[in-house]
Amino acid sequence: MAEGLMKKLYGRNTYVQSAGVKNDLEVDGFAVAVCEEIGVALARHRSRSFEEMQQWGDDLSGFDLVVALSPASQRQALELTRYFHLDVEYWPIMDPTGIGETRETKLAAYRQTRDQIAQRMIQRFGPPHEDPETAGNAPV
Repeated sequence: MAEGLMKKLYGRNTYVQSAGVKNDLEVDGFAVAVCEEIGVALARHRSRSFEEMQQWGDDLSGFDLVVALSPASQRQALELTRYFHLDVEYWPIMDPTGIGETRETKLAAYRQTRDQIAQRMIQRFGPPHEDPETAGNAPV
């Protein structure tokens, strides 16, 4: 969810890659639904681990910042600082899984999480680009 929101708010002038503590997990259908509401497509997105990122050729030393959204991901990111120069920030975001009895209450919880992530991004990185679709795509 965070990677899609970052691209939506700030365009493609910053390289963003989402990773989880576990890999090979499909994105939750409720996350897909609430992101589609704001024009962020997650249907084909898959979570991958830090180890998988390295296996696929992502050089973790090329990243400046890891934003952890759970205590488990924070621990794993801090472990990476033993080998790579990375800044790690922990953003305590509500985990919406398991919240709500009905479809509508579950969607409300996921919307709240989506909005918390977007608000933290704006606090950290500033106002969104006016035209995120073309941000970072202008010739240099």
